[in-house]
Amino acid sequence: MDGPTLVERYFAMVRMRRFEEACLAGVPTREIHGELHIGIGQEAVAAGMIGALRDDDALVSTHRNHLHALAKGVPVRPMLAEIYERATGLCGGFGGHMHLFDLERRFSTTGIVGSTLPVALGHAYAARIEGRDSVAVGVTGDGGANTGGFHESLNMAGAWRLPLVVLIENNEWAISVPFEESTATPTLAERAAAYGAWGRRVDGLDVEAVAEAFGEAVAHARAGHGPAVLEATCYRFRGHYEGDLDLYRPAGEKDRRRQQQDPLPLTRERILARGAATEAELDAVEAEVTAAIAATLAEVRADPLPDPATARDHVFAAARKGLI
Repeated sequence: MDGPTLVERYFAMVRMRRFEEACLAGVPTREIHGELHIGIGQEAVAAGMIGALRDDDALVSTHRNHLHALAKGVPVRPMLAEIYERATGLCGGFGGHMHLFDLERRFSTTGIVGSTLPVALGHAYAARIEGRDSVAVGVTGDGGANTGGFHESLNMAGAWRLPLVVLIENNEWAISVPFEESTATPTLAERAAAYGAWGRRVDGLDVEAVAEAFGEAVAHARAGHGPAVLEATCYRFRGHYEGDLDLYRPAGEKDRRRQQQDPLPLTRERILARGAATEAELDAVEAEVTAAIAATLAEVRADPLPDPATARDHVFAAARKGLI
């Protein structure tokens, strides 16, 4: 399989986990405001995306977006600074964690459930009319897959054979509603046939399976064969947002999932079983990653906050001379 090795994807997953933990550190200190959404437990899905996309491919992510940004190559420091609402952030501290934006890498997010696909569809259409072989990826969850925008976007992409890849992170819960109580079909990937799209369901805890399927989905769309739908099953270990009491899931279920279905130890076990690396080698690199993220967090915390005088910047459109 082309692209990063299993060991490289594992270290990417470790980096993602440490990044999320760094974000968690800003909640009790009130350095991060609003509903912080963490992707701990879903790292294998994002790490499986690495290597399949180019800078000119667009990726539109959800409210739970940090891991996708890292997979797309968004730099750690300005992203963490944005999440910590610092002036050195990607958007100068104006966007916060739910509105990350990196023009160079065509990465953006939206906090509105289900709204990623219409934006990604626009990117896919732009690629078509500009004659580029770029693809657009719209990430959504099992809840977002039940919104009208999901159907409308895929229907248009199918009718016009646009290069849209829909990645569904099915973590089994649409906020507090279980998947089986909100969805008529056993899977979401099976809907692909209704739109003339490529479709597959994959174990989102298996980073190699995700990488293979995601690569195939991207290649399908890039070759001009129309949209693709990839459903990756996973499980979020924390509440919908930080502060969510998460009483809708039995404590025993969460404990069991953490012990048995954490993608990091599962991937580490596979590496050791294959002899691709030793315990000592993995421990050493993990320590390096942990130290690097900790150092970045310390730097970000020392960065300035935005000047209060700029609070209204980027809120109102400036009038063009001669128009008003």
